[in-house]
Amino acid sequence: MKQIICKVEYDTETAEVVASYTSGEFGDATGYEEILYVTPTGKYFLYTNGGAESIYPKEKITRMSEAKAKEWKAAH
Repeated sequence: MKQIICKVEYDTETAEVVASYTSGEFGDATGYEEILYVTPTGKYFLYTNGGAESIYPKEKITRMSEAKAKEWKAAH
């Protein structure tokens, strides 16, 4: 997935996965995934996606500061 936020491109194809979290099984309507990425230029973002009844019913990219990314990683 690719998205431009505040004139910065965030692309799951070119960024490196730092950590990930999955809730539920594949096909679970309430299941979801969160994947933390870092771009080649050092910008962090969280990719989220899930089932129709989950907290992430649609694909989304959310930019994160390095501090927030470290917090997220420590919590997961």
